[in-house]
Amino acid sequence: MFSRIFTNRLFITICSASIILVGTYVAIQFAKGYRPTKNGNITSTGLLSANSFPNGAQMYLNGKLATATDTTLNLEPGSYTVEIKKDGYTPWKKQLTITKELVTQTNAFLFPTAPSLTPITYTGASNVTPSPDGQKIVYYTASASSQVKNGLYVVELSDNVFSLQKGTRQISQEVRGFDLSKAKLLWSPDASQILVSYDGKNVIVDPTKMNPLNELPDVSYKLPQTFSEWEEDLYKRERARLAKFPEEIQRIATESAQNVYFSPDDERVLYTATQSAFLPDAIVPEVPAASTQPQERTLVPGGIYVYDHKEDRNFRIGTENIVLLPTPVQKNTKKKSTVKTPTQFSYPRGKISLAVDLYTSKVKTLVTSPLEFKKLQANMYAETIENFHKYYSGVYTHGLQWLPDSKHLLGIRDDIAFVKEYDGMNETVLYSGSLSEQFVYPWPNGSKLIILTRINQASDNPTNLYAISLK
Repeated sequence: MFSRIFTNRLFITICSASIILVGTYVAIQFAKGYRPTKNGNITSTGLLSANSFPNGAQMYLNGKLATATDTTLNLEPGSYTVEIKKDGYTPWKKQLTITKELVTQTNAFLFPTAPSLTPITYTGASNVTPSPDGQKIVYYTASASSQVKNGLYVVELSDNVFSLQKGTRQISQEVRGFDLSKAKLLWSPDASQILVSYDGKNVIVDPTKMNPLNELPDVSYKLPQTFSEWEEDLYKRERARLAKFPEEIQRIATESAQNVYFSPDDERVLYTATQSAFLPDAIVPEVPAASTQPQERTLVPGGIYVYDHKEDRNFRIGTENIVLLPTPVQKNTKKKSTVKTPTQFSYPRGKISLAVDLYTSKVKTLVTSPLEFKKLQANMYAETIENFHKYYSGVYTHGLQWLPDSKHLLGIRDDIAFVKEYDGMNETVLYSGSLSEQFVYPWPNGSKLIILTRINQASDNPTNLYAISLK
């Protein structure tokens, strides 16, 4: 009797364990995408995670309505044309490759077709200069209701209720000897100071309080040292960020590229090639479900690229205007032949790299290598300030800028502000109209776009800063 009970319990235990094991195995295979077909066979599928921002959009596969976002579909491996549409938003479209047992995400950001426009300033804005951290903007106004209200102002780019209530903050009045409409303004790298330079006079103001310009000491005598200290700070930051990328990208960024800008999350780098080069395959180990969008690893002069170091993908997203210079010909009298030097190009001077010594084991300092920290300095202070501006942001090169999500780039072309994904896809026009000073800048959290314009072009009203909603 006891033996029979024991045998029954053992049988039940074995059956239960078998059911659990089989169920677990089936669940794992189901999660991997294995599905039964109509003829009874089991085949491996891939997963398409159709997500969009905002959600609730319609998703089309190869031109046919398939589902609404956000959801996940099991699809046979292959290439699909995926479109995501939502009323009131620009459509999104890509050719995606579905791989068995892997999840491919759309991550489609849809921009509104009729965004709201909100004024940030009301009394005019010019000489607009954003801080390096993208959190503040200093500007000049000469159209206030009273003379004492004309001068320099700082606006905090924050969605915090208390910050919005404060509005803009005046930090200096207009005084004789400083034409603030023509003065050069430069933030320090930590955004704690602003250099005001005009007609040989140079003063440093505090952006958190009112500054009497005519009472501040002229710091012209120590500006070279100040610039070197600021450059040392930028050099250390660039070295730390560039060190996260493969050696091949480090060499390109420091030896054969300009306008090198890191994405906010440091996962990608934007750059313009100044020399021909080739980027080898498989620089970093391959990751599952990496982007399948077309990439270019043969670099051409003037090509604008984005390298994604997580997925080891290099995308060409544009071309910079370059001028082909005459190729010098050197005569070889001994062999009675000619030898041509490599093709030469002329580029608009953009942002230069500072961490060109990345391959050395020791970080340079201003104490040990003072002459190394003069790369941004020029003969004229105005040019030096412009070099710092270009280093801070692509807004000063009238090129591309990263949006805070690190997945989109913002650009300007013929008074048109547009965005495109970091792989060059889905270019979308956000604003078309007059852009004063060609100024377009992203809000720190990516929810808005800041432009400088005059809404009524036929009037004599001053230009102002406006925020365009992107969500």
